[in-house]
Amino acid sequence: MSRLTAGLATVTVLTVTASGCVTVHGEREVVPSATKAEAAKALTDFLDAYNRADKAYDPALDAGRVTGAFGATTQAGFTVRHTTSPGGNAQHSPLALSDTAYTIPKQAGWPRWFVADADSNRDQDDKGPNDTRWLLLFIRTGPEQVWKLAYLSILGAKDVPAFKADKDGWAEPVRPDDPSLAVAPKDLSADYASYLQSGKPAVFAPGDHTSSWREARQKNAVRSGRISQFLDQPLNDGDFAPLGLRTADGRALVFFSARHFERQTAAKGVRLDISPDEKALLTGRINTSLTREWISNELALVPAKGPVVVTNRIQGLVATKGE
Repeated sequence: MSRLTAGLATVTVLTVTASGCVTVHGEREVVPSATKAEAAKALTDFLDAYNRADKAYDPALDAGRVTGAFGATTQAGFTVRHTTSPGGNAQHSPLALSDTAYTIPKQAGWPRWFVADADSNRDQDDKGPNDTRWLLLFIRTGPEQVWKLAYLSILGAKDVPAFKADKDGWAEPVRPDDPSLAVAPKDLSADYASYLQSGKPAVFAPGDHTSSWREARQKNAVRSGRISQFLDQPLNDGDFAPLGLRTADGRALVFFSARHFERQTAAKGVRLDISPDEKALLTGRINTSLTREWISNELALVPAKGPVVVTNRIQGLVATKGE
């Protein structure tokens, strides 16, 4: 998992004006964001680029097919591997995805996006009780742009919710400011960052990515000769913006991002440890402190009322700084 962390034409609506002229409104009609054939090709194009990049440990080879939280973490990961293993990936095994289902929302305007739900050959318990599914969210920001993978989340096969769909099978996207949810998607990143800092707002259910993570930080904040300080920031802009789908039971499954820092300060005479991977991303010189920066990709189930359940978090180191 550390290796991971390690076109659609514009639809035109023709409106006859009172004078008889035709006005083109290319972004107003609510249409499927992609056809299933286009979605399948987007997945294939990503896999081809990703596998080339993974084999060579060269982030340039898939830079045009990744973006957002997934892009930031995988590009940093390939940069590290290119430094530590400049000859490429001697143990490269191509990533393969199969048994893929596509959840494609109807929407107006840009960006457009869809989710692929697939079985991965990275699974250690294929079809068993611990079988997992990969949820890959692809985004396209304009009619001249290609599809890029922005989010990846991994759930147990039994934990993938059923999505609400219309009579033609198209999914329903959730508005960023949806007032019917306990937390609007646009507020999730800021609320999550605040919760990790202070425990408030108390809108998140206990779990590995909420209460347990806070407890682990508190436990490790003071170690022999070292003190760690943590900072969390929302990440909402551009391709890091939250995107959500309505589930069949009325909740929303929302993909969102956040940024996290750990600043570790050492007492006089105590050396701060740094791994080869961290050293590959290092700027500055480590004298008394080392700051690590991560970007994370979260997946949350948001009800109309009650606590938000963060079901998955994939986090990748993107920078280190010595002072």
